[in-house]
Amino acid sequence: MFEAAIPIAIIAVGVGNMLGKKNMLGQNVIIQSIGASSGIIVAGAIFTLPALYILGLETAFYKVFLSSVLGGILGIVLLIPFRKYFVKEMHGKYPFPEATATTEVLVSGEKGGNQAKLLAVAGLVGGLYDFAASTFGLWTEEISTRMTAWGTLCADKFKTLLKVNTSAAVLGLGYIIGLKYSAIIAAGSFLIWLLVVPVVGSTATGAGMSPEELYQTFGRPLGIGGIAMAGLIGIIRQSGIIKQAMGLAVSEFSGKKKAETNVPRTQRDLTMRTILTTLIAALATTFFFFQFGILGNWGQTAVALLIVFVISFLFTTVAANAIAIVGSNPVSGMTLMTLILASLVLVSIGLNGTAGMTAALIIGGVVCTALSTAGGFITDLKIGYWIGTTPKKQESWKFLGVFVSAATVAGVMIILNKTYGFGPGSPLEAPQANAMAAVIQPLMQGGTAPWVLYFCGAVLALVLTGIGIPALPFALGMFLPLSLIHI
Repeated sequence: MFEAAIPIAIIAVGVGNMLGKKNMLGQNVIIQSIGASSGIIVAGAIFTLPALYILGLETAFYKVFLSSVLGGILGIVLLIPFRKYFVKEMHGKYPFPEATATTEVLVSGEKGGNQAKLLAVAGLVGGLYDFAASTFGLWTEEISTRMTAWGTLCADKFKTLLKVNTSAAVLGLGYIIGLKYSAIIAAGSFLIWLLVVPVVGSTATGAGMSPEELYQTFGRPLGIGGIAMAGLIGIIRQSGIIKQAMGLAVSEFSGKKKAETNVPRTQRDLTMRTILTTLIAALATTFFFFQFGILGNWGQTAVALLIVFVISFLFTTVAANAIAIVGSNPVSGMTLMTLILASLVLVSIGLNGTAGMTAALIIGGVVCTALSTAGGFITDLKIGYWIGTTPKKQESWKFLGVFVSAATVAGVMIILNKTYGFGPGSPLEAPQANAMAAVIQPLMQGGTAPWVLYFCGAVLALVLTGIGIPALPFALGMFLPLSLIHI
């Protein structure tokens, strides 16, 4: 999932220049942060909730809206305690590709002159490049070895296939990420496409599958397991920060510690009292939403809420880490893992069938939106850090962006379903939501998940960590389509 930070920043700068406004840098940071909420909320909803329509389950505006807005709020409040770690303490260690590009847009637009001209020319070249490819077909947007006779033979007979995306956005992100992380991501992808896919394809199990099908069936689950384990490793490594944040929250909320008055303006967050109060309110609202809108069983509702909180809390740092490294958030993989775990837990407490699928997908929608919001928001905060914005202002205004975006997404999704429909054969295929539906349906009906592949991916992440190779970017390379690898 890529963010909408850059186009929103371009619009903000452009409108400001058209109106003749000066000294708009601080305001544009806030505008960009609010506007970018649209992309992250859409990603959280569209990856999961269309599966409700695909499976023929009952849905309504309030279900889509509440799952989106509550997930967005959870993503904000769960990320804020980690802001200083990712933004300040790890400054210079993470490339933050999306934040780098967006900051350049904002600063260049404010300064004007040669810097702005250079940015405008670069943007024009990139735009014309993509326009020529997509509109006139002067070249393909994706280069594949299938384009040649020998490449087609290799794909069909030996299950060996290579692809590369030629879009300006992907090429630019690769440049910003840098050689180190690009090489690690590419190594993970090559492991899947040049080793796992051909080897499995040579066996009786994968003989009848295409390379793309082998990747979906065997490659991505390995990546999901690796991402999950890399996330747990990150949580363990950041346990000191987590303890510090929780201790500060408890002491401040209990009144034992006053807010520091000597904290620089550029390092002031919302108070821990405010964060904790908002978190409790969001969790309480989620509880009543699940109880009276979805489940109607107090015990099952409590379990569902626990799933949402634990997974959102654990994977928040994973989402932020992924955005900081590669500019892409693997929310679909983490949400898929959430749906699998949620389905297993719900089935174990007697909730299955139609009601179980609805509950699991709503849980997945809340978690997916929370992780999407957390990943996107870390970009906003890094931009603010470089420019000198007060984090507290960014954090406060972000709630408005989440609320408006959630309301818009809910309405648009219902309209799109009534107009076009979701699923195979319709103009809106919704591939991620279809994958979620395909996974959750058998689990609620006694099916299984590829646990062996998840375990193998997790073991690989442990091995990589042991030999000093960052596990998360490697696992991201295993999970992401080969054409999106930035190298």
